[in-house]
Amino acid sequence: MNEVSFYHLQSEPLARALPRLLEKVTERGFRVLVRGQTEEQLEQLDDALWSYRADSFLPHAVAGEGVDPAAQPVLLTRETEGNANGAAVLVLIEHAPAADLAAFDRCLYLFDGEDEASLTAARTRWRELKDSDIPVSYYQQTEAGWKKMA
Repeated sequence: MNEVSFYHLQSEPLARALPRLLEKVTERGFRVLVRGQTEEQLEQLDDALWSYRADSFLPHAVAGEGVDPAAQPVLLTRETEGNANGAAVLVLIEHAPAADLAAFDRCLYLFDGEDEASLTAARTRWRELKDSDIPVSYYQQTEAGWKKMA
């Protein structure tokens, strides 16, 4: 694992911010595994990835929809471990587990800045990663975009 980057959502919800992040990651040629915990959240993100911008297309699929996961540049899943699409980048939402963090080159951890439980969980994970000597960085969402704060 090279680094875990924490993304503190403040001015936009996940369904609006994540597609742009995924677009940047996939433009660089990386495959992405998005790991969440609820079917509802993954369905919302699936819809958002199809419709976030009229002039773009971000190829993706939800695991278990009868598609070949290995063929997906972006795969949304609730699986707690594994890398079915051979992704280099793991995106964690909803404080999804990451026992297999070392299997990825990079991890993006997105959390809701308006939710106290979400903030607490992110702080806890930050401390755990730092205690494990895993490099971490922190980006705060602003009206103008992401600003690296740590």
